[in-house]
Amino acid sequence: MPAISATNPLTLPRIPEPDSAAEDRQVISVTTAPSGLEGEGFPVRRAFAGVPQALLDPFVHMDQMGEVEYQPGEPKGTPWHPHRGFETVTYMIDGTFQHQDSNGGGGLISDGDTQWMTAGAGILHIETPPERLVASGGLFHGIQLWVNLPSALKWSPPRYQDIRGGQVALLTSSDGASLLRVIAGELGGNQGPGITHTPIAMVHLTVQPGSLVRIPWREDFNALAYVLAGEGVAGSTAPVRSGQLAVFGPGRSISLAASNEQEGRHPALEVLVLGGRPIREPVAWYGPFVMNTEEELRQAFADYRAGRLGQIPAAHLDLGTPIPG
Repeated sequence: MPAISATNPLTLPRIPEPDSAAEDRQVISVTTAPSGLEGEGFPVRRAFAGVPQALLDPFVHMDQMGEVEYQPGEPKGTPWHPHRGFETVTYMIDGTFQHQDSNGGGGLISDGDTQWMTAGAGILHIETPPERLVASGGLFHGIQLWVNLPSALKWSPPRYQDIRGGQVALLTSSDGASLLRVIAGELGGNQGPGITHTPIAMVHLTVQPGSLVRIPWREDFNALAYVLAGEGVAGSTAPVRSGQLAVFGPGRSISLAASNEQEGRHPALEVLVLGGRPIREPVAWYGPFVMNTEEELRQAFADYRAGRLGQIPAAHLDLGTPIPG
């Protein structure tokens, strides 16, 4: 970890050091993600568990998939299932995952790639490890993030984006000691490739041991930092480690520091930094649907059962995997 790096970070564009008068955001909570199982039984950590929705807005849900070293025959995925009302972002750090949907989108993502699916008015999709990974086993590690859509955009047509790892904006900190991969949004005048309905930023940050990085951050965005590996300090005083989420309060910059000593397997602090403009609308969420009202949820289930959220492509009808009811 991670697959996308730079041979010489000193040649990369550097993010500007936040103004000395810029107020640093302080950490208001640190939570530890519990473990669970998703889909056909692959291990996840529920990154947002226990955090009030008002602090997460516009994000709804996030799973850290793995990190796990599969033996041959062990890799698992999800069966065909529906979504409506939000966007799913699947970022593969290590390993390979296959996506297909009822709108014709899909493909294979591997080390450092991202798939961005706008469910909008409704879609069916499936996520599976490719056959060669099932046969061989191997390392599997990624993130799936759910980004809410405001009521005016929940009925948008489905959309699919395939973002290759080489497309992300690679930046370094002002001292050259930290590497930033901008997947979506803008940071220091550099734009990530992800096209978003809801204004957000998504950055994978690597901080070398003993280093501190200050990132300029939009005042109208919230700010979250999920530790993928390693340990350090968020803000000025909050210790954080692998599997923990730091929620920041208001301000114009974010600080993250890596401890001098890191575990051998992961020699640096790896953090996924997220932020977005809060939607501030009611959230009615049940299973695969994220809407504004209970009535809209009931309509989503009715539309799904009536086949109005899409159809499984004919080539896949013989897979023998039932669609969840």
